[in-house]
Amino acid sequence: MFEKIRSKKFVNDLKEKNIKISSIYVRSAPIMEFFTGILIAVLIFYSGKLIFNDELGINNFFSFLAAMMLAYQPVKTLTKVNISISQGLSAAKRIIPIIDTKNYINSNHDKKKIELIDGDIEFKNVSFSYQSNIESKVLNNISVKIDGKKMTALVGQSGSGKSTFLNLIPRIYDPLEGTINIDNQDLKSINLKSLREKISIVDQNTTLFDDTVFNNIKYANPDASNEEVYTAAKLAMCETFIKKLDDGFSTYIGENGTRLSGGEKQRLSIARAFLKKSEIILLDEATSALDSETEQQIQMALDKLVANKTTIVIAHRLSTILNSNKILVFNKGDIVDSGTHEELLNSSDLYKNFYDKQIQK
Repeated sequence: MFEKIRSKKFVNDLKEKNIKISSIYVRSAPIMEFFTGILIAVLIFYSGKLIFNDELGINNFFSFLAAMMLAYQPVKTLTKVNISISQGLSAAKRIIPIIDTKNYINSNHDKKKIELIDGDIEFKNVSFSYQSNIESKVLNNISVKIDGKKMTALVGQSGSGKSTFLNLIPRIYDPLEGTINIDNQDLKSINLKSLREKISIVDQNTTLFDDTVFNNIKYANPDASNEEVYTAAKLAMCETFIKKLDDGFSTYIGENGTRLSGGEKQRLSIARAFLKKSEIILLDEATSALDSETEQQIQMALDKLVANKTTIVIAHRLSTILNSNKILVFNKGDIVDSGTHEELLNSSDLYKNFYDKQIQK
């Protein structure tokens, strides 16, 4: 009932505005014709006096009258210009601020491309605040090294800075202070496109297009061959559900994958990561909000994906990251503990509290 009343209000407001615009259009035509008729009558009267006094030739009068009649329609159209300008200005007020938004991330088109050897990632005294709240730091002077070709997990309560930490690596944001290096290369001094080509992100919000399954997977690498797309789908364990679709790989999945379940969308996202063949994998809650059976299938696909690659994973379910080479424990923008699962159980009260709540229920 609440939404019905709310929708009715917006529809009525829109209807009243359209009625107002239409009434202005309707009134403008007769008003314009009335004043034009008066103007023509005055001109004919004045021209008649000139002709009567032999100051204007009859031929010139009719030429002038014909020109004036031809100009009538364009002049009449001018009555609608004001509304068009007002509509344009209203739209401009919404669009121009977006167009004028300054991009603080420098693409570094002319800088050298990144060269990955081990895939080591190092944060040096990194602090970060969002532009909307510059006074409140999301990350506080973080210094940590993430070993290449191994899995590092981030755990902590919501709002502790895990996702922000992850987003700094592909330079979705730049740190307020400090530097981030990959294989001793400062991210701010290398070509941004080359950096993002080396990184695949799999998160809980998979962006899909109203296109075929095949094209949605191939989006990660437009130059990939058909066989590579099929192989990526197989590695991501997509074949089972794709075969059940009406047209298989040629099935249109709807806007943002409306014809697919959450687990199927996630597996398509993983297939993209396989196809991209990135050396760095970032997983942000990739198995969240899934049932146990689907989570197990996706976890098996992820295990294949991250093999021998630099992997950073965020997961609220600790069962998915127990075998990580290193676990970083976040709390209010700080890394308060780090180590393996067994080490943290013995040394970190915060981590042990997480573990007790989830595993030993």
